[in-house]
Amino acid sequence: MTSLNNIEQKWDKVLEDIVDYVIGFDVEGNSKEAMETAFLALFDTIGCGFLGLKFVGCTKLMGPTIPNTRIPGGCRVPGTDYQLNPIEAAFNIGCMNRWLDFNDCWLANEWGHPSDNLASILSVAEYISNDNISKSKKPLLMKDVLCAMVKCYEIQGVLALDNSFNKIGLDHVILVKIASTAVTCYLLGGSRIQILNALSNAFIDGHPLRTYRHFPNTGSRKCWAAGDAAARAVQLSLMSMTGEMGYPTCLTAPKWGFYHVYMSDQPFQFNQRTNYSTYVMENILFKVLYPAEFHAQTAIECAILLHPIFQEKGGLNSVESITIETTEPSIRIIDKRGILRNPSDRDHCLQFMVSVALIFGELKSSHYEDQVAIKDTRIDLLREKITCIENLQFSLDYLNPDKRSVANSISILFKDGETHKHQIDYPIGHRKRRSEAIPLLKEKFLNSLNSTLFTSSSTDQIKNLFENPSKLNNLSVLDFMSIFSLSIASTPIS
Repeated sequence: MTSLNNIEQKWDKVLEDIVDYVIGFDVEGNSKEAMETAFLALFDTIGCGFLGLKFVGCTKLMGPTIPNTRIPGGCRVPGTDYQLNPIEAAFNIGCMNRWLDFNDCWLANEWGHPSDNLASILSVAEYISNDNISKSKKPLLMKDVLCAMVKCYEIQGVLALDNSFNKIGLDHVILVKIASTAVTCYLLGGSRIQILNALSNAFIDGHPLRTYRHFPNTGSRKCWAAGDAAARAVQLSLMSMTGEMGYPTCLTAPKWGFYHVYMSDQPFQFNQRTNYSTYVMENILFKVLYPAEFHAQTAIECAILLHPIFQEKGGLNSVESITIETTEPSIRIIDKRGILRNPSDRDHCLQFMVSVALIFGELKSSHYEDQVAIKDTRIDLLREKITCIENLQFSLDYLNPDKRSVANSISILFKDGETHKHQIDYPIGHRKRRSEAIPLLKEKFLNSLNSTLFTSSSTDQIKNLFENPSKLNNLSVLDFMSIFSLSIASTPIS
């Protein structure tokens, strides 16, 4: 359907800037660091997905919508034998990658996980590669996937720098939908107008509320919300490729536009970054050691460093009180008291995570499960002794573009009168600690392979590719997906 009014209307500049960046920016020619970081992010995200496949809460949501159906030559899902349409594949990949809250992170006025976009990128890249082969054309290469990742990261991250969707009640996966729609429509071969059409539909779509991330409704939707956003992005892109119309002033239209409905007529702000490049990928925050909400990462690290003195002093019964100084966003998101109803509730509770780290000297996904969280009563008893307060300097440095710190400090007052304190400003996944993190990220990915049922020869292929980055760029997407989809999914835990 074509409308003369749409042809004559001027498009909102925010949409035009995004689309012009997607079409015109040369990632590979502008930033070697971004491409190298995208390589790490690719494998780290897939490894998080392999870990997610261990959990029946995740795998019960996966597979074809109609059970036991398979699309010959369909889009594959790493670690499984599924062959699906690209919309279903995007949901599946996004669900498993995000399930354990262990993939990378971006923190600003809005928060989020740019690697959520990989779900739509991989599914569409394989879909279009299969289509190309059927037409005697060449498939996409993995360097195309890396470049697409950089662009999705940039769009999501730049929009998040100065614009808080959480303050108006919307969940950050809105940005996954927006970034993925623009980039996947481009991968599909969309023209400038087709990408604009798709992107406008992403903005005017219904958007998830954040209530599933907060008391009293925290629940497992936060684990599959990214998959839902990625799938919708693919659907909107495919619709646009048929010629479906767009909405040029979807943001600025009086009364009915996004700005009026959601933002009290205030437009998006671009104070920290006025253009799109490779900034976000270069500064992405990796979750290296702990499957936990990112604002808690340095607190967990502090707690593990304090674990030996906690044990030496006698553990729980030796503690009078514990004070955690943290950032304002941390107070808003993960400062929780009272009953924690499920793993999703627990991995977004600062007191719970710190308590586990102090008691066990580590924090793993299994600690959030009922068999530990409920049965070990020490955790809740220690939680009751913890108070969280905002440190104003931490909050200022958190938003300072020259620092972007995510600081926490923990002070333990013991009953014998001694106080022990530790403070960490930058988590190990921060750009300032990248050299320290890379060996651990590699270990994290290689360990994730233990969660799969890949044959030893398939595992060796994956390891060889991971340990030789130069081989990835010119590998076809089809060959990559074949390597990562040679075995059925791991048996879920009960």
